[in-house]
Amino acid sequence: MAELHVALEVNGEHREVDVEPRRLLVEVLREDLELTGTHVGCDTSQCGACTVHVDGHAVKSCTMLAAQADGSSVTTIEGLGQPGRLHPIQQAFWDKHGLQCGFCTPGMIMAAADLVAHNPDPTDAEIRHAIAGNICRCTGYHNIVAAVREAAHVLRDGAVPAASA
Repeated sequence: MAELHVALEVNGEHREVDVEPRRLLVEVLREDLELTGTHVGCDTSQCGACTVHVDGHAVKSCTMLAAQADGSSVTTIEGLGQPGRLHPIQQAFWDKHGLQCGFCTPGMIMAAADLVAHNPDPTDAEIRHAIAGNICRCTGYHNIVAAVREAAHVLRDGAVPAASA
């Protein structure tokens, strides 16, 4: 099978890879580009662990061929924050105990980042709707919703997060 040349901007860095036409974006990110923060959970787009941003929108990378991302800007969990400084959503997940085992966390954070980028003042119902495609088996979602609410507040108002409870 002939390989395709794919050029991407990944976490702000220009990257080029040759891929088989059937390779999934999640495979290229993890195996070729060694960005293993994007998790593979179900391989059927049900769990959301593989969520990344493609051209500013949350996408389950197990449902997208790498060739479809050619010319796109991709942000993974590794590109969300800065070295030594967590993104406000990452910090809120830490502060509000929005994670336990951590397997769903990268995808959950990427879905939440997409939400607050497009809706700076989401209600709890809107947060729950936005993360509905991401499965967490540990937390019960309450602290995840609280973390997203806190991060939206910080991002919207530039507020200093309240101490964790």
